[in-house]
Amino acid sequence: MAIPQTPKYDESSIKSLEWNEHIRLRPGMYIGKLGDGSAPDDGIYVLCKEIIDNSIDEFVMGAGKKVEISVDEKQVRIRDFGRGIPLGKVIECVSKINTGGKYDSEAFQKSVGLNGVGTKAVNALSQKFVVCSHRDGRCKKAEFSRGLLLKEWPEAATSEKNGTEVVFEPDSTIFHNYRFLPAYLEEKIWNYAYLNNGLTLVFNGKNYSSPNGLRDLLAKHVDDSIRYPLVHLRSSDIEFSFTHGNQYGEHYFSFVNGQHTTQGGTHLNAFREAIVKTVRDFFKKDYDAADVRSCIVGAVSVRIQEPVFESQTKTRLGSNTISPNGPVLRGWLMDYVTKELDNYLHKNPETAKAMQDRIIQSERERKEISGIRKLANDRAKKANLHNKKLRDCKVHLVDEKNPRKRDTMIFITEGDSASGSITKSREVLTQAVFSLKGKPLNTFGLTRKVVYENEEFNLLQHALDIENGLENLRYDKVIIATDADVDGMHIRLLMMTFFLQFFPELVEQQHLYILQTPLFRVRNKKETRYCYDEFEKQEAMKSLGDKGLEITRFKGLGEISPSEFGLFIGEHIRLESVTMPPDTSLGKTLEYYMGKNTPQRQEFIVENLRYDVVVDVV
Repeated sequence: MAIPQTPKYDESSIKSLEWNEHIRLRPGMYIGKLGDGSAPDDGIYVLCKEIIDNSIDEFVMGAGKKVEISVDEKQVRIRDFGRGIPLGKVIECVSKINTGGKYDSEAFQKSVGLNGVGTKAVNALSQKFVVCSHRDGRCKKAEFSRGLLLKEWPEAATSEKNGTEVVFEPDSTIFHNYRFLPAYLEEKIWNYAYLNNGLTLVFNGKNYSSPNGLRDLLAKHVDDSIRYPLVHLRSSDIEFSFTHGNQYGEHYFSFVNGQHTTQGGTHLNAFREAIVKTVRDFFKKDYDAADVRSCIVGAVSVRIQEPVFESQTKTRLGSNTISPNGPVLRGWLMDYVTKELDNYLHKNPETAKAMQDRIIQSERERKEISGIRKLANDRAKKANLHNKKLRDCKVHLVDEKNPRKRDTMIFITEGDSASGSITKSREVLTQAVFSLKGKPLNTFGLTRKVVYENEEFNLLQHALDIENGLENLRYDKVIIATDADVDGMHIRLLMMTFFLQFFPELVEQQHLYILQTPLFRVRNKKETRYCYDEFEKQEAMKSLGDKGLEITRFKGLGEISPSEFGLFIGEHIRLESVTMPPDTSLGKTLEYYMGKNTPQRQEFIVENLRYDVVVDVV
């Protein structure tokens, strides 16, 4: 066996990249995952958000009350009516890192984007990027491709109103086979409307505005089973709304300077803490915090100066102050919430009574299952979890402080063959496997007792460590991995129902995913292609030629060899994020798909049946 030589390392090994080259080489640092638009957190939607954020910042600073957004499957146009980029700096603002007006805290006091990267990332990752600024009767326009300036128009007169227009097409060599799904963009646009009273957004010709802010947001996500009317209080920099329902878990929407912080952060933690403190003080009872917060549906928004996020995609707030050297964010937010909520409860005794009744009911339910819970916990320990059901990853088994803990994922699969293939091909350091035994129970309409009485669910809950919320969640991605047949789809649906019924935060904070595995293998003597749908199969057949092709249809995960499986759960893993449809309540959604309305569902299936899909009949 030959001994490998140490690679040469000298001056020629040192590379200096242009700003656009670095973004294109490491796009995940700037926009998170890439994706093709099939998931709401795919990169093409982040590109849209980065440009819209700039338009929203103009509105927040009192310039322009309308933003126009038009999107087809490939191209985006965004036009605001703010102040317009200063004409002499148009090109620099979209193509020079660390250049922008948001470093001037007077010009953009409470902006969400402060690092001068967002628009440049959109430019670098677009095959076409056109910017035009209209300012005081003059305009400046430039066109780029992949961050490189193609054409610069001379400054000219214009009759257009002040503002900035950006048109871009994501680079198809980076975002493969992408397309924009209007529903995902619509949800984001509604959030902009909820958070900016007085702003009108026009999306593909339809107007979006919200006079009641977060109350309007929650009204679209709750059903008739809420215990009392939505509490809604706001000032210039803090707004919150909440109520108690009958669903399990806690449901929150949190925002910072208009940015939807799906992972929460210091502001959400302070909000949750403030509700508990206020309730305890108002009722003069030391209620368990879990009982107070159980079944809450809430939203909180804050505006602070120079927010610090824990990643470029701004999904979690890390700031501890509301401005540089200013008051501590936690204390500032808690003081406001406790004072205003206490006043509200004194003025609305019926709401206070309904809130207390819900808390007492949660307390009673918790105590009723305490005995079952203890027995279930003991049973989980005796089951020798790490050997019987769970093949854990080494990050947890060896070093809980390993920085790669943030990359961990667990595959939930059914059957020995499928779990065996994944176990043999996984990356042992960060990937774990949990094996189900047969089809799980349909948990819709059942109480929390089933989580502890059903061995499968009890062991899974312990494997994830989510019994007391997501604070101790052991894996960043929880991935349902089932066969692409009727039984596999049924198991997938039952598992999604379980998580939505009892641990909805797992979905809301985007931790739950579906593993996409190829349906076909197309190969000749020289090359092998793996195809995830009929279209990809046809393209592969054309590319490889008709002669001597071997086409395999994978019926189940167990049919894919471990050596092949490693290709599908490694660097090029395809995951579909499990999300709730925008503007729908969790209760109504579960009732429709998993309730007893069989004829209604049957009618829906018939009306939406696609006859162009190839169906394999076994």
